[in-house]
Amino acid sequence: MLTRYQPAKPALAFIEGFGLQQGALASSVAHDSHNIIAVGTNAEFVCQAVNKIIAAQGGITIANKQGVELLPLPIAGLMSDGDGDSVAARYAELDNIAKQMGSPLHAPFMTLSLWRYW
Repeated sequence: MLTRYQPAKPALAFIEGFGLQQGALASSVAHDSHNIIAVGTNAEFVCQAVNKIIAAQGGITIANKQGVELLPLPIAGLMSDGDGDSVAARYAELDNIAKQMGSPLHAPFMTLSLWRYW
């Protein structure tokens, strides 16, 4: 987890059950803090995913060998200024890629957004 509101070192933890075989997922939608949260198979992919969110000022990302994919969420890092159909289609694309990367979860990004750092 990387705080969006003040300079601080990232919080790191091991996670089990996410199932990724490659790459990383990251999101600025992270209840209750809406900091940037990421999960990945190596530091390089995690950094790529997180840095893309920082550059876009919010969003959800996937980083893998094919590159970095982004759904921008420029309004407070939580909402898109795009039309609903386009946003839903892009979200579905990213969700599908996450599952192709090995996640067995029904909703990988929703699961990621509900993880809490204590």
